Amino acid sequence: MDLNYSSEDLAFRDQVRAFLAANLPADLQQKVRKHLRLSREDIVRWHRIVARQGWVAPAWPVEYGGPGWNATQRHIWEEECAIAGTPPVLPFGINMVAPVIMAFGNEEQKAYYLPRILSCEDWWCQGYSEPGSGSDLASLKTTAERVGDHYIVNGQKTWTTLGQHADMIFCLVRTDSTVRKQEGISFLLIDMKTPGITVRPIIMLDEDHEVNEVFFDNVKVPVANLIGKENKGWTYAKYLLGHERTGIAAVGRSKRELQFLKKVALKQLKRGKPLLDDPLFAAKVANLEIELMALETTVLRTICQEDQTPGPQASMLKVRGSEIQQILTELMIEALGPDALPFDTSYLEGKSEHAVTGDDDNAPLAGYYFNFRKTSIYGGSNEIQKNIITQMILGL
Repeated sequence: MDLNYSSEDLAFRDQVRAFLAANLPADLQQKVRKHLRLSREDIVRWHRIVARQGWVAPAWPVEYGGPGWNATQRHIWEEECAIAGTPPVLPFGINMVAPVIMAFGNEEQKAYYLPRILSCEDWWCQGYSEPGSGSDLASLKTTAERVGDHYIVNGQKTWTTLGQHADMIFCLVRTDSTVRKQEGISFLLIDMKTPGITVRPIIMLDEDHEVNEVFFDNVKVPVANLIGKENKGWTYAKYLLGHERTGIAAVGRSKRELQFLKKVALKQLKRGKPLLDDPLFAAKVANLEIELMALETTVLRTICQEDQTPGPQASMLKVRGSEIQQILTELMIEALGPDALPFDTSYLEGKSEHAVTGDDDNAPLAGYYFNFRKTSIYGGSNEIQKNIITQMILGL
């Protein structure tokens, strides 16, 4: 198995780098590199720049508007975007609901929704988790009762990322409570402007409005918005989660953040010398870099298999990738020491040009640390992923 890039791969990488150099707006790049908060407009602007190039949906087949890239090209694109500091292309439409629509939706659903996802005409959010139904997702209680040509939806979803901006939500709902819990779930697409939907913000430790509670009170959803067959939604949910977990590894972003960690540690002094020269701290950074290199090799091995259906490898990448991201933020805070305490919301939101502390690099890192506590939970908690790995690979 050759894990080195071919000459064609290297030429493609040069093409990607040239595109990013010419098209990534400097203000967006600075926001990402400085860990500042991105607005809805920032994310949509970058999405549409990439969409005009035809590269916004790297894994989509050509017939639906994708570029027809192979797995290696997709990996190169994602890594180069992360290293360059692009805003994210939100996964909820492109990488999560779209593959489900392609695999299980009807032709009318494909023709209507996929072009709107490509153009970012519709901003999507995910309606999976509920109070008491997170890792045990199959225990969800939101109901959808069929009445004529509509479902009447009642219940609550939580931790709905960026739901305050969303036009559409894909939801798991219970359509049969008389069967085994996994067998009574359906997959619905719901317009967020439908009467009866209420979005309530959840303000996180970093004082950001990133997630929400979403309430459904007798919400009428056309039966035409059902994906696939009624009561088969659990199958579609597992398919979607495999795609989500594969992307959580985020090797390119971690490589970028590793360089930022080194920059921070070079500025911090210990006994008159840069902290990065301290043997104990340098050993921690070196160990992290080795772990990241090992993760990247695992990603490349997975790519070489060209397996289009995510399996237990998705769980492996999710577990180790999220652990590495958390270690990175922990070392940033360790490097800063007491300097990590100040928290400047005004600077994070772009309302002031510089941080009140006088160090623009350090100012966002406490909030960044808090935010990354969630990576080992979303997409299926790491404890659950280890159970999946045990069952699917070891057969236990």
